[in-house]
Amino acid sequence: MPHLLIVDDDDAIRETLAEIGRESGFSVALAASVRDALIQLERQAPDLVLTDVRLPGGSGMDIFKNVAISSAEVVVMTGHGSVDSAVQALRLGATDYLVKPICMERLNEILGRILTAAGGDAPGTPFEEPGRFGKLYGKSERMLELYRQIGRVAPTNVTTLLIGESGTGKELAAHAIHELSPRRQRPFIAVNCGAISPNLIESEMFGHERGSFTGADRQHKGYFERADGGTLFLDEVTEMPLDLQVKLLRVLETGQFMRVGTNREIACDIRIVAATNRNPEQAVQDGKLREDLYYRLSVFPVELPPLRERGSDILFLAQRFLQALNQESGKTKDFSPEAGAALAQYEWPGNVRELKNFVRRAFIMADGDTLDLDMLAPHVSPSGEAASGQVSVPVGETLAEADRRLILATLERCNGVKKQTAAVLGISPKTLYNRLEEYAAAGYVLPGEDPQAENASRGSA
Repeated sequence: MPHLLIVDDDDAIRETLAEIGRESGFSVALAASVRDALIQLERQAPDLVLTDVRLPGGSGMDIFKNVAISSAEVVVMTGHGSVDSAVQALRLGATDYLVKPICMERLNEILGRILTAAGGDAPGTPFEEPGRFGKLYGKSERMLELYRQIGRVAPTNVTTLLIGESGTGKELAAHAIHELSPRRQRPFIAVNCGAISPNLIESEMFGHERGSFTGADRQHKGYFERADGGTLFLDEVTEMPLDLQVKLLRVLETGQFMRVGTNREIACDIRIVAATNRNPEQAVQDGKLREDLYYRLSVFPVELPPLRERGSDILFLAQRFLQALNQESGKTKDFSPEAGAALAQYEWPGNVRELKNFVRRAFIMADGDTLDLDMLAPHVSPSGEAASGQVSVPVGETLAEADRRLILATLERCNGVKKQTAAVLGISPKTLYNRLEEYAAAGYVLPGEDPQAENASRGSA
């Protein structure tokens, strides 16, 4: 699910935009100041930021100075008298701007574009059609059985535990459960329990009162309170600290919780969908998951199949990802028969997420309209032999040196285009620039410069 960060000091505007974002298929975070925005950026990198220009504690354009924003689209919201500021924001890297009062048609166009780029569906798309169930894609028998299980449990209020490897689509399944439930018009809040600092997770879950700890300068509503009436998705629940698991169990049993810094209980009406990429029974044995919480969460367990067990879905998904890239760039690229066969035979340990990232890299690397075997990584190629353009790393070489080889080889393959190189490597442009500066300072010559000079610098390094 793509993530939206809304930055505005007007409560009504924030809540209105948040409701539109959630209904469109985004997870949503809210910030009323630049400081709040930077905190939210540390918690989860967004796909889209909607930010006002004039904010308490600074300007919305201060957000551009934060590295976490490098992979997001930023849309500036401005009043009629601040169009000059919007133009300045565009120069700093904003992708668009909206003039207040906001035109909903323009906003929906932006949201739809981000959803399409993230592999989602634009507003108004039917929930189910051949090969698709909500935001889940696939038509293999394993996926059809998954759709049937989701369809059975969704209308109930039963706590559901999704079990599956990383990249199998657990959050998409949770969202499908929410969309098919009577709670579909209420919030869907997704929380990665393993991504929150142990020192902050209780406050993030249950909220805190002003003054309850150093830095708590205002009352904060936690995920349970914000999800009231809707669905709370707890991803990687086995990564939650054991003491917090006790409090979660109590909330599930009583329907009440307490903010940090108070003894007053607050009632909540939420449906819990949890997920783990571990074997939950093994997690119980390893002391990662309380046994009583496991039984409370797994009233209705649902297993998501790994991609390697989904047969023809591999090519079905690969073609879908490639088609989306073609539409985005106006290209007509396609897989060769040999490349398609190699994709179908690979195990895909990273599942759908790995396949999607792989197709994007191959798309960028392909010079012509055919993605052939030489675009595939060695472990995908059926022969197991290194394809052209691949990097070999001697045994015993340091990770830093291996990184340097990979980065410079990819830069050369991308004809020196740094933005494209960063996309292929899956790192931010800022990270790439910093690495290249380090290599240049160490005497390495970047691709495109005199290779004899680079060889000489290697010999002296």
